[in-house]
Amino acid sequence: MSPRKVIIDTDPGQDDAVALLLALASPDELEVLGVTVVAGNVPLDLTVKNACIVCELAGKPETKVFAGCDKPLGRKLVTAEHVHGKTGLDGPVMPEPVMPVKDAHAVDFIIDTLRAEPTNSVTLCPLGPLTNIATALTRAPDIADRIQEIVLMGGAYFQVGNITPAAEFNIYVDPQAAEIVFKSGIPLVVMPLDVTHKALTTQPRVDAFRALGTKAGIMVAEWTDFFERFDKEKYGSAGAPLHDPCVIAYLLEPEMFFGRHVNVEIETSSELTMGMTVADWWRVTDRPPNAMFMGDLDADRFFSLLTSRIALL
Repeated sequence: MSPRKVIIDTDPGQDDAVALLLALASPDELEVLGVTVVAGNVPLDLTVKNACIVCELAGKPETKVFAGCDKPLGRKLVTAEHVHGKTGLDGPVMPEPVMPVKDAHAVDFIIDTLRAEPTNSVTLCPLGPLTNIATALTRAPDIADRIQEIVLMGGAYFQVGNITPAAEFNIYVDPQAAEIVFKSGIPLVVMPLDVTHKALTTQPRVDAFRALGTKAGIMVAEWTDFFERFDKEKYGSAGAPLHDPCVIAYLLEPEMFFGRHVNVEIETSSELTMGMTVADWWRVTDRPPNAMFMGDLDADRFFSLLTSRIALL
């Protein structure tokens, strides 16, 4: 079977970086048509640089990287240096990337690529705020039927918020963009905090990355050493969630995830709950389901997959 065609939309971020490594280490299953970058965890100039760093670390400098939107659709950019550090990839010392960034804007690349592909043939994998994806859908509604599905990291239900009491970071940064995507009618698979908080980087799992002895394995361990300090202190947990790799792991082994097909609405008017993902988990409304909203995963299987694939780089 031919590899699944994907576009990865990202704002690296250490966990985004691990997700990119997982995708680039899986060419038999995933054909990465391009990496589109958005402002989120840190401003756009840094997220673009970080995407190039990761592609080079994976030994894939030929990967097409495109800079996209530098701010949300209608709000001031909120970033997360308090988690990821001032560069977004704080922790180990990273070499300056040398690979070029493509001249085209990320949104133009998404539109042009989808228009050139058959109906129902490309999967979009947003790992950050949904600004690039929403802008592309708004500017070119005809691309929607070329999208097989959108598998995204964002939102929360039982875990509520990680940037406000009610909202998860990616959705909170650009709730207007999220609303466009969730109302698009495109099949959605959502990896909320409810599932990603079960993908914890416990010490044995981090040790397994380091024990690979490869550049990529050691880098993943050192990234984890840095960013897990925030979540361990915040949640009192044994490790930090590896949020974004859940998206790529789902594409590779979907049966390790468990969820419900429910209605999910995005709060865009209340400052108190701005960006909240209102998931009808118990199906108490008559609103039609629009997303497969994940709630659990096989964490041991997840880390086994991640470690074995990163070992290939």
